[in-house]
Amino acid sequence: MKKYYEIKLKDASDIRGNLTIAEVDNQIPFLVKRIFYSYNTKSDELRGQHANINSKFMMISVAGSCKVKVDDGIMREEFILDHPNKALYLDKMTWKDMYEFSSDNILLILSDCVYDAKEYIRDYEEFRNMISER
Repeated sequence: MKKYYEIKLKDASDIRGNLTIAEVDNQIPFLVKRIFYSYNTKSDELRGQHANINSKFMMISVAGSCKVKVDDGIMREEFILDHPNKALYLDKMTWKDMYEFSSDNILLILSDCVYDAKEYIRDYEEFRNMISER
């Protein structure tokens, strides 16, 4: 099974405006324990650059756009998050880089774990070694 994939969120827009829906068990494949977001990120900034031992994530660009490169130790793939109804699921032990942020980007990230600095792998070679040991 793939450790990352795009999810199309439900769009319930009408003449009053736009509404996007994401529900646990339907579109969000985990119980959300942490929510955070980045904004006012410079277009040439590189964020992420890590993998997580325990955390799963779901990323949604609720405004603007950005690119996300993911690496599960076997495959690398790039995604463009450019619409609020497009989400990206990342399983644990998936390397992530976010970049090319539009000036109006707000990147919302949901996680199944509370923050724990000890579960972050910030060295790519260490990540590759951990993947090969599994």
